[in-house]
Amino acid sequence: MYILGTKYFIVLMDEKIKFEIEFTIQASPQLIYQYISTPSGLSEWFSDNVNSRGELFTFIWDDSEEKAKLISKKTGERIKFRWITDEDDQTSYFEIKIQVDEITKDVSLIITDFAEEDEVEESKMLWENQISSLKQVLGSA
Repeated sequence: MYILGTKYFIVLMDEKIKFEIEFTIQASPQLIYQYISTPSGLSEWFSDNVNSRGELFTFIWDDSEEKAKLISKKTGERIKFRWITDEDDQTSYFEIKIQVDEITKDVSLIITDFAEEDEVEESKMLWENQISSLKQVLGSA
């Protein structure tokens, strides 16, 4: 809120748009979970390096780093983070969920993320590249 004289102006940020992407992946859910939930696993495909201290994860790429808070997880199934830069926005997060089809036993990763309206397609492409890297690490490419 900005105060100019006696008038108050509230600046509203554009709300982020939630999107989901599903990727079929040929690997065991247990192995995938190790790669999506541990610093060593995440550093194999998600970023150059990952450090964690409790619920705080630091993701490092080249000369930049971003911090995310682990907000929930279910062992063997899913992990959910919120970027620290989004702490004011309690609705945004990114989640990586492992889903196994009960009939075919096919394994999928379901990514849920949020982006500004004009960045949704770019964010989807980024996830496609990241999951492609994960598949290569898992030998599933």
